[in-house]
Amino acid sequence: MAVYRGHYILQGLSDISEEMMKDLDLAYGICEQYHASFPCQECGRCCRQKLITILPDEVDRISSAAGVPLGEFMSKYVGFSKDGRIMLLQTEPCAFLGKDNRCKIWNDRPEVCREFPYLVSTFMSRVYLAIVNKEADVLDLIDYMDGEWPCTKNIRETIAGKVADARDIRAGRHLP
Repeated sequence: MAVYRGHYILQGLSDISEEMMKDLDLAYGICEQYHASFPCQECGRCCRQKLITILPDEVDRISSAAGVPLGEFMSKYVGFSKDGRIMLLQTEPCAFLGKDNRCKIWNDRPEVCREFPYLVSTFMSRVYLAIVNKEADVLDLIDYMDGEWPCTKNIRETIAGKVADARDIRAGRHLP
């Protein structure tokens, strides 16, 4: 199983070729630009996703931040997916979303929450596919994103230009 940047699992691949690594880096660069230039607007919409994954090394920290003893946290707030991922059980909305749409564990929130929606694997993989397939329409690839969200509205308005630039870099038309 190939893993990109330590946590993006590329199912079905045993390794990442040099060319693919360059393309993944282009996609990651775009996602990273969004993450750096358009921070969370704290609208609370992403806190209503069905699947919120937490990493094994985040469990203690999140339990502590929530003020819930670890045993209770594991039995009340955590479940496991078929593939073994640790999932928050109450996610529509997240159990840690306050009535004011503010995260109660903001400083200790899971990595997926810190990275959503820009650095999560779904978005990054769609950006990658748009870069490597010049016939692909990136807006079609990201049609799962609700354009009403502040963050995804920004993405939908600007992503085509970023993908076009990445395609040019990939084709050697100009350097990064």
